[in-house]
Amino acid sequence: MTSSSASHSSPVLATAARAREAAALLAPLPRTDRDGALLAVADALVARTDEIVAANAEDTAKARAAGTSESLVDRLTLTPERIAAIADDVRHVVTLPDPVGEVVRGSTLPNGLDLRQVRVPLGVVGIIYEARPNVTVDAAALCLKSGNAVLLRGSSSAYASNTALVTVLRDAVAGAGLPADVVQLVPGESRDAVRELMRARGLVDVLIPRGGASLIRTVVEESTIPVIETGTGNCHVYVDEAADIDMALSILVNSKAQRPSVCNAAETVLVHAGIADAFLPRALEALTQAGVIVHGDAAWQQAGPGLVAPATDEDWATEYLSYDIAAAVVPDLDAAVAHIRRWTSGHTEAIVTGSQAAARRFTQLVDSTTVAVNASTRFTDGGQFGFGAEIGISTQKLHARGPMGLPELTSTKYIVTGDGHTR
Repeated sequence: MTSSSASHSSPVLATAARAREAAALLAPLPRTDRDGALLAVADALVARTDEIVAANAEDTAKARAAGTSESLVDRLTLTPERIAAIADDVRHVVTLPDPVGEVVRGSTLPNGLDLRQVRVPLGVVGIIYEARPNVTVDAAALCLKSGNAVLLRGSSSAYASNTALVTVLRDAVAGAGLPADVVQLVPGESRDAVRELMRARGLVDVLIPRGGASLIRTVVEESTIPVIETGTGNCHVYVDEAADIDMALSILVNSKAQRPSVCNAAETVLVHAGIADAFLPRALEALTQAGVIVHGDAAWQQAGPGLVAPATDEDWATEYLSYDIAAAVVPDLDAAVAHIRRWTSGHTEAIVTGSQAAARRFTQLVDSTTVAVNASTRFTDGGQFGFGAEIGISTQKLHARGPMGLPELTSTKYIVTGDGHTR
């Protein structure tokens, strides 16, 4: 479908067509133009804070009227302080290295042809996400920095906030001399609009869903556009027989309880039988003090009568995102790996061990985006990895895997330079 044919169809396809035209104009622009637009965005967010806060108040009022929990209302809320922090995040994106034009590899072929593989923008990136309106600005900034046009589809609960934010973004981008249509909100609040976006093949180059398991599954299963799957986090901590118990307790509690509502929080702990007698009582005490409820197998139940709920297959499969953790004792490392392979979502797994051989075998056998040795699962994060920012954490294996920084928002093309070469 061409942009001209789409322009006379639905509002969603017309929006995607405009994004495609804007992406073609944006792609060849130098870094200075894109960075200038981002600085204009940061300044505009601060200057127009009052109108953003007013729009956000509509969303929070509706959320409270609908009986939404205060924790979710808090995630939805934008204050002047939060908007200032979002603007600072945009300014930080400006300082990050520009991935566009980077030479991934190059060589001179035996026949004299010069061959270079260079990074280029993906084109039009559609992002479908839930709840927090700060994602609107974060996603737009990262896409703009990497030379992409972006189509934003947030949740209906943040519709007024997102509308106001995108208006500010578009005005700032246009004022800096870039096409306003490099940033657009997908029109409509219905699911039909999302379905249209997911089928806008030929206009949208890639979709990135950010949210819960249900949202991600829907986009992956229904989209005709390539999807970068940002996955759920059923993450595991394995305490090996050769683990230092104090270290293991610290890593376990941090992985689970430091911030349980995020995708890199641990959801299952596996303990080698050889260390279980010494470890389990102390682990139960530490987890209980941290407010964590343990759903354990028979060994854990025996170690903490009345403290441990019986674990079922549902517990092994669950991304709790709460102060709950599944727990089992395993006979050896290979059994831990087998458990992880069966139940993991492929996000992050950690081993705590003093054995180099055990660490090496674990990292070789476990097939997840990130495998941590003697470190918390909570480090799987673009900021923690030094990427500066991330668009999400991909649990798929194609193109991008793990925390996705700016390079993951690019593709590559080959430039072949000859001197009259023919074949």
